[in-house]
Amino acid sequence: MQRFRTLAAVSAGGVVTRWLDGRLQVALVGDSRRDAWYLPKGGLAEGETVEQAALREVREETGLDVRLLRPIREIEYWFFVKGARVHKRVHYFLMEAVGGDFSRRDWENDRASWFDLDEALRVMTYENEAEVVREAAAMLGKGDR
Repeated sequence: MQRFRTLAAVSAGGVVTRWLDGRLQVALVGDSRRDAWYLPKGGLAEGETVEQAALREVREETGLDVRLLRPIREIEYWFFVKGARVHKRVHYFLMEAVGGDFSRRDWENDRASWFDLDEALRVMTYENEAEVVREAAAMLGKGDR
């Protein structure tokens, strides 16, 4: 029986929201080669808290300036990379866009866009992240603004 090393990884990210004409919108980033859309997130730098990492990663991956509103929850999953099993935990926070624009994003994703809530849920690649978006919407109250 083959044994794999097990590694632990921690990331942080956010559900970035805004209200436009009474509609709740969510910012997603993506990879057009894989036709994938997902939430902005990334690993913690040395000495960072999960809150600091979430703010930095969202700013880097979307180009948006955001305000952290509150924690949503943590998700976890497993994957394999270079002969190791990785147990990844991702801390997600509810965030509000307060400035910036997608043209300022880094190279890591080749696209970023705003989506109305229903469309975001339809195009998102990972169901566990879509569930985080549903929880964020419930926290905000999906009603008109």
